[in-house]
Amino acid sequence: MKILYGVQATGNGHISRAHAMAEKLEHYDVQVDYLFSGRPADQLFDMNVFGDYQVRRGITFITEGGKINWVKTVFKNNLSRLWKDIKSLDVSCYDLIITDYEPITAHAGKRAGIKVLGLGHQYAFLHDIPKSSSTPIHYWVMHNIAPADIPVGLHWHHFGSPILPPIAPVSTVDTPSDKNTVLVYLPFENLDEIKSILKTFGKDRFVIYHPEATPEETDNLVIKSLSRTGFHQDLLLTSGVLCNSGFELPSEALQLGKKLLVKPVRGQMEQLSNAIALEELEYGWSTEGLDQKMINDWLKLPSDTQVIFPDVAGRIAQWVADGMQEPMKNLTQSLWQETQVLEKPKGLSKKKSTAAAA
Repeated sequence: MKILYGVQATGNGHISRAHAMAEKLEHYDVQVDYLFSGRPADQLFDMNVFGDYQVRRGITFITEGGKINWVKTVFKNNLSRLWKDIKSLDVSCYDLIITDYEPITAHAGKRAGIKVLGLGHQYAFLHDIPKSSSTPIHYWVMHNIAPADIPVGLHWHHFGSPILPPIAPVSTVDTPSDKNTVLVYLPFENLDEIKSILKTFGKDRFVIYHPEATPEETDNLVIKSLSRTGFHQDLLLTSGVLCNSGFELPSEALQLGKKLLVKPVRGQMEQLSNAIALEELEYGWSTEGLDQKMINDWLKLPSDTQVIFPDVAGRIAQWVADGMQEPMKNLTQSLWQETQVLEKPKGLSKKKSTAAAA
């Protein structure tokens, strides 16, 4: 079987998920080519697992001050170029297209009549899950950017629908964490503002990864540039994670039993919805802004939330290699039966969501 795997590269979460899938697909008699869009090639890192991959411009969302700037997003994206890339992409030699919310491969596959498997968190929004209120543009974007014949959504709970657990790294090493160290990943927020607020918590140490970072260490702040390997090493050692409310990093934090405080990107329906889901499941706190009192209260919480997800990437890779014959209902039930919630978090259920509606 020959597969073209498209990945939306604007967020590192999509790439992390593709990393996990690439490692599992290597064990099967399938040939996989990868295409990434939404980020310039020189800004991609730790990409060896993908071999000789392709890069296209795709679609990029412009975020300023923790909020999507829709005007700049519209003007930044060259829709005529996107359409040309879709029409010019030759997919005739492939038996299957897998898209992790990547538009060029999804639409090229649909045009060519090749089966498109949509794999990612966004496809969970086709079901009845916790959602923020949305405008027509949000609804259109979620449902039309990367359409799929077989949409497979991922989430922290199935919510009574055929949704799979997250693709989160399965750790086999019990690494002791520092109860006073927090990992911070807020790529859509102003770095100077992050530093200004967190330096006031002198008893706690913050390891901050940011795309605009110049590595430095001052007082209780350790500033680091983006690194997949370094990031995951620091994630193992910290007791909590302060991040935007994407999907992949909170999934990894839950898998490792790290407490969570998330700040949704304003105007981003997916992130606002994720914040609502985390609090409904009592898996974390959310906040509209970097509020000092809330951060202080959250820092006092114990790190006792852990949801152990099974090897979802491995099971999906096997399912794909076997021709996707197993009914999705069976795959869903099996994977959720293997998911374990070891302890309910203490003190989280009383926290009211402060995520703003889109």
